[in-house]
Amino acid sequence: MLVLTRTAGEEICIGPDIRVRVLSLRGGQVRLGIEAPGEVTIHRAELVEAVSRQNAAASQPDAAVLDLVTRSAQAHARPES
Repeated sequence: MLVLTRTAGEEICIGPDIRVRVLSLRGGQVRLGIEAPGEVTIHRAELVEAVSRQNAAASQPDAAVLDLVTRSAQAHARPES
């Protein structure tokens, strides 16, 4: 991780087309302005992590539904007398 110290009004450049400017410092918060091409997506990290957790949870099979499907398949696979 690169750690930089900047003051209000100063910028950093990420590659040729992304600029991050420190707009202001208020108490424990820093306001940042980001200039980037329209095709670059910018999201808050906590939102990306929350969506990732929700996607992982949604992809896990529900044990009750899995059991029901398994029992149904077994019942239909039994040979008829």
